[in-house]
Amino acid sequence: MKNGRTRRTTGLTLIEMTLVVATIALLVGFAVPAVRALMNSFQSQGGVQSMVNAALSSARAMAMSGQRYVGVRFQKLCTSDDPLDPLQGLLDAPQYMVFITHEEPKKMGGLANGFRAVDGLEPIKLPSTIGVMDLSGIGSDAQIDDPPELSDATTFSIVFSPSGKLVVHDVRVRNRQGKYRPNNALGAAETSMDEVFNSVANICRPPLRRGMCLQDDYPVQSAGQTGSAGFGLGEEPSRTNFVIYELATLRAAYSNRAPWSAYLGGLKTGALYVSPYTGNLISSR
Repeated sequence: MKNGRTRRTTGLTLIEMTLVVATIALLVGFAVPAVRALMNSFQSQGGVQSMVNAALSSARAMAMSGQRYVGVRFQKLCTSDDPLDPLQGLLDAPQYMVFITHEEPKKMGGLANGFRAVDGLEPIKLPSTIGVMDLSGIGSDAQIDDPPELSDATTFSIVFSPSGKLVVHDVRVRNRQGKYRPNNALGAAETSMDEVFNSVANICRPPLRRGMCLQDDYPVQSAGQTGSAGFGLGEEPSRTNFVIYELATLRAAYSNRAPWSAYLGGLKTGALYVSPYTGNLISSR
């Protein structure tokens, strides 16, 4: 015989649903400011310093575990589609940290100081509002007023030895095939499918773009030098210190044609140094 009592169906009543929605709304309301605060912390100079510290610690650990030179490369993304002007949009381009490792000369086109991206580790993007810069050798507006000079200043490496000690080591980054200015065009003899470091011909080649950052085969031209592309990217010693800058302030200084005198010159006294033994960042202030 059927039970005379009405069987309650599963589910929520309108009142219960209203309470659930209201509760979720309150939780979201409390969580959003916390998430926003967390994101803002990474957009700050302190957040960037923490990111760099973590990357340097990882590079140092990899150097000791793999018994080879390993470092962190700082470089702007090449966003240009024009092979004749690969530094187009450089100032506003995002900057990345790339883990690099020394490779034997026979795999790097004969380079004694050849480095390539570490296998399996994606480049780490820095916050879009902040960047890092090497101010070595810069002391006036004239030394940082054109794209190749800015490219040179925002591209540098910090390297650790197999013992985990910070060292000054000459660095010349290339694609993992070690090819000099490869070109993936049909019929070309030298090609590279490296997704991180590659040539102007391969990166500034939509829709077949291959690579993110230009390799070190485009040094700044010497005085009176002609006939070669100079984009501020050549072999140079690794660094032991750098500064953190705010993009909006740097952009304003460039618009006034005074990047050094109006802004960067004041940052030099607050440079961050890398501890030779621990790899941690130390403020000069």
